[in-house]
Amino acid sequence: MAFTAQDVKTLREMTNVGMMDCKKALQATDGDMDKAVDWLREKGLAKAAKKAGRVAAEGMAYARVCPECGVAAIVEVNCETDF
Repeated sequence: MAFTAQDVKTLREMTNVGMMDCKKALQATDGDMDKAVDWLREKGLAKAAKKAGRVAAEGMAYARVCPECGVAAIVEVNCETDF
């Protein structure tokens, strides 16, 4: 079964996955939208896209100045806890 660019766009809007990954999913499933969503889910792409919009608000920041040369560095590490 052939699919159109509109099909790729629709799948992208449903899953928030990139255009090329949507196209590959539709090619692999012969244009079946439901199977394409399952294919993306198996590959983990749909789940990763959902997490991309989340805010990682937990974490810490650390600052250090080298006493010998005076070079400073600041590192911030954020994380998300999902139960």
